[in-house]
Amino acid sequence: MQGSIADSSQPITEATIAPTAIAHAHEAHPDFRVWGLLTFLISESLMFGGLFVTYLFLRGEAAVWPPEGTEVELLLPTINTIILVSSSFVIHLGDTAIKKNDLAGMRRWYWVTALMGATFLGGQAYEYYTLGYGLTTNIFSNCFYVMTGFHGLHVFIGLLLILGVLWRSRRSGHYGSHHHVGIEMAEIYWHFVDIIWIVLFSLIYILTLF
Repeated sequence: MQGSIADSSQPITEATIAPTAIAHAHEAHPDFRVWGLLTFLISESLMFGGLFVTYLFLRGEAAVWPPEGTEVELLLPTINTIILVSSSFVIHLGDTAIKKNDLAGMRRWYWVTALMGATFLGGQAYEYYTLGYGLTTNIFSNCFYVMTGFHGLHVFIGLLLILGVLWRSRRSGHYGSHHHVGIEMAEIYWHFVDIIWIVLFSLIYILTLF
């Protein structure tokens, strides 16, 4: 009895309760920030869906698609696709690492993902530079630049999110096995960007072969 009284008299500090409280909070209910992100991505999917449907409608109405002089190259976009899709697996390694409390591993894989994302954007910019036609050349080029440019903007935002995670990870104890929501949200967003690109690549590049 005396021992329990002595134990209860010890001061309870934030350091003694924080790990338990964080773990309990993490398991007790889903983080509504993640649900907010998912809601946002659903709305973005609807916008991309509208662009995809419009593109298919215009393609179905045209006698020749793409019009002469506005053909697309396949080699560079294919390489870009491999890089971007592979980056989804890389960023997942970072998420897996932080769940094992491996902060260094998370940083390493997120830096690699950031490099792959920047390479994708660089490849897209080079493609724009070498295509030989612009936004207003014809209806195909308009669709091409709007759709790929809108996606490129999302890749750029995802790259900023990843760099934001890396910047915040400099603070000691900011991320760990029980508090990594920011890392998960960056990963979810990046997977979304990759899925949209797979659909976009199939519509613009693969379908032009048939």
